[in-house]
Amino acid sequence: MDSGEISLSDREFEAVRNKVYDLAGISMSDAKRTLVVSRLSKIIRRLNLDTFTAYLDHLDRNGSADEVQEFINALTTNLTRFFREDHHFDHLNDYIGGIVNDPANPNKSRLRLWSAGCSTGQEPYTIALSLLAAHPKLKTWDFKILATDIDTNVVEKAKTGVYKAGDLSGLSPERVKLFDRDGAGNVRIPDHARSIVTFKSLNLMEAWPMRGPFDAIFCRNVAIYFNKPTQEKMFTRMGELLKPNAFLYIGHSENLNSVADKFKLVGKTVYQNKLGASARSAA
Repeated sequence: MDSGEISLSDREFEAVRNKVYDLAGISMSDAKRTLVVSRLSKIIRRLNLDTFTAYLDHLDRNGSADEVQEFINALTTNLTRFFREDHHFDHLNDYIGGIVNDPANPNKSRLRLWSAGCSTGQEPYTIALSLLAAHPKLKTWDFKILATDIDTNVVEKAKTGVYKAGDLSGLSPERVKLFDRDGAGNVRIPDHARSIVTFKSLNLMEAWPMRGPFDAIFCRNVAIYFNKPTQEKMFTRMGELLKPNAFLYIGHSENLNSVADKFKLVGKTVYQNKLGASARSAA
């Protein structure tokens, strides 16, 4: 074990797993033991503590809200990229195109999307860039994207809209043209796309301040960290915020079998809401 790492007993590991589950609904497998040691040891050392037991006791007795959030941030994983799983954006573009080009929907019509588990922002910015490029009419609409994540660090990063040029690796020249350059080797999200995305920190296990209704929700590779009952509760809540027949996009290794009565599979990890929200105040 590295000299900077602290020994983690089976009992302590179980205590860490219980705490992150209670706080964030995350079900941590045995395979995450090394991650727990590597990410929490540095925090424990900084607090001048010697053991995981002392650290957990500190969080329970004296931990500030920021320290509890740091614990959650340290144990979440953020893996994302621009235009990840192309088929979702192809489906979304077709779906939104039908809405935008419907004669019954005039300019200034309301359109709301939610990126849940947005990480460092590549997903919501991809949604914004691709939809605005495909449907210029949206510039005259009341079009907003809510982007949320439990990790406050990645939310702050996402707000900047600045990324390394290497983050565009693998994208087609047409897609690369959607981004601005800052002259320092970085790429920026253009203002017209940044302006429609609002980033917020949100623990999906707690109260949701938004009321919807949403025209689409992206919740990809989030449910894999939850157990089945937690997944069922979360997806049910999302269905209640979606418009009838609107769509929920999930990760390639996820499914909605536990709420099959509420959603219909219509494509590869694309589900249509069977019920959904009635029109309520704007999100």
